[in-house]
Amino acid sequence: MADTILDQVKFGADGLVPAIVQDYANGEVLMFAFMNRESLQKTLETGVMNYWSRSRQKLWLKGESSGHTQKVHGVFVDCDQDCLLFKVEQAGGACHTGYRSCFYREVVDAGRRMETVGTLVFDPREVY
Repeated sequence: MADTILDQVKFGADGLVPAIVQDYANGEVLMFAFMNRESLQKTLETGVMNYWSRSRQKLWLKGESSGHTQKVHGVFVDCDQDCLLFKVEQAGGACHTGYRSCFYREVVDAGRRMETVGTLVFDPREVY
């Protein structure tokens, strides 16, 4: 039997595991990202979300540029142990576009268009 959650999570061939991030108070899905073993370990040790950036090929602390951090309130593993769910307290917006959630557009009219339904909480031009 494995000793820690780090040994039990099934990271993909690329060394990554998907992470879904949800507001701990109201259940709103805030974002989806990837984690590697090191970012998961840092998250578990510090209680704030750390991710692996596939585009920049480096670790990143959520909020390191914007100040919009995510404090961990709960960590869940799916039945196959290959996907994580984090319940967090979000400071500011989760999305780099300025919205509270990355899922701020709803598909409407039988898939013919998207409609913005989310809340803009900051101006990304002022932050990044």
